[in-house]
Amino acid sequence: MQLTKHTDISLRVLMHLALEPDVLGTITDIASRHNMSRNHLMKVVHHLVGLGYVNSVRGRGGGISLARSPSDINVGEVVRATEATLDVVDCDAYACPLARKCILKDALNEATDAFLSVLDRYTVEDLTRNRQQLRRLIG
Repeated sequence: MQLTKHTDISLRVLMHLALEPDVLGTITDIASRHNMSRNHLMKVVHHLVGLGYVNSVRGRGGGISLARSPSDINVGEVVRATEATLDVVDCDAYACPLARKCILKDALNEATDAFLSVLDRYTVEDLTRNRQQLRRLIG
């Protein structure tokens, strides 16, 4: 399974904000430090604000911060909220003659459930436990 760029950026934004809890992050700064598109980042942050993971302060001196404690943001929950679909295959995209009796889809769904189950064991705080090393990497 490969996560979308949207989910990847969402997780990196949450980690970045957790690393600097006393500083309002800015789109420009985060985009620069993480080598990502500013425009794409703006869309992701807007979505994270809508989901209640991030607070946004407008105007001069504004920026973004976590809306919850990093220990209260579950990684599996974020992935479910930011991925449009978690289906590994789309059996309905074409008229697959095996669809009604196919075990492959069941196996892939089971694998996806296992993947999410592992992510459910982590929080954003867990992802940033090595904060000193991470801070050095992003400047």
